[in-house]
Amino acid sequence: MSAMNITHAALLPLQGTETFAHPPALDDLAQLPVADRANVRKVLSRSRHYLDVARSQGTEPERMLRVRWARHADEVLAAQKLRHTVFVGELGAQLRCPPGTPDGLDVDRFDDACEHLLVTAAATDAEPECVVGTYRMLTPDGARRTGGLYSDEEFDLAPLDRLRPRMAELGRSCTHPHWRRGGVVMMLWGALAERLQHHGLTHVVGCASVSMRDGGRNAHALWRSLQGSVLIDPPLRVRPWLGLPVQPAGDAGSIQMPPLVKGYLRCGARLLGAPAWDPDFQVADLPLLLATDDLPDGMRRRQQRAH
Repeated sequence: MSAMNITHAALLPLQGTETFAHPPALDDLAQLPVADRANVRKVLSRSRHYLDVARSQGTEPERMLRVRWARHADEVLAAQKLRHTVFVGELGAQLRCPPGTPDGLDVDRFDDACEHLLVTAAATDAEPECVVGTYRMLTPDGARRTGGLYSDEEFDLAPLDRLRPRMAELGRSCTHPHWRRGGVVMMLWGALAERLQHHGLTHVVGCASVSMRDGGRNAHALWRSLQGSVLIDPPLRVRPWLGLPVQPAGDAGSIQMPPLVKGYLRCGARLLGAPAWDPDFQVADLPLLLATDDLPDGMRRRQQRAH
């Protein structure tokens, strides 16, 4: 594997150090009606408290958490190791990594051009510091270097061409299974909001994955349920290069909405069109677009202070 070229010329400093024994979980958001924007914003505004230090609600011993942008190749490797653990070890994905990629890493051609966000659990007497959550962001500059977005490989994104000069792509989000009570995700989103402002970006595009292990019943049902409420206007709608397989017979039962989909929608994201089928990851990918002006009040206040 070639050496990573990690260059972040203007890393934003972390500010303050606050600790919390019981950070709010994403379940708090799930209890709120979608229409109740004021309450959603009130809950999400607390995400700013996670930008520096929080405590885990997971099953591991309580450890301090910190969020930061990767500065060195070894930090990116740690994120890629976590991604492999989740995507391959847990979800059974079949990765197509570049030749020479060491075992145990999830690597693709976009990584060198991305900025990588990490949440780390502090070292203890028994355990070293480790990455427990990650996201990557591909800026317009990075997309020009790679020849496009990762999402371009799954969707015809031509309707978004006018947005590209100030549109970032988010992807490869994952959290270690012991740290999925919400605090880690809130930390990631708070830091992402700050970074978007730093780059002067107006939109974010990304995919939220839905498992196809049930044959696609839940993915089809979720797509049908979202069409009537959060589908974007026709001029911006995109189409998948590879659509979902024909829905199998049988009822999907109650619709299961993954936490990442909930998080995007609570932040005001709109669905760009029908999902794409990713057979390598065994998921349906929902294309989503988020305008930074639609971010909850607390996140936008944090942006303004950073700017």
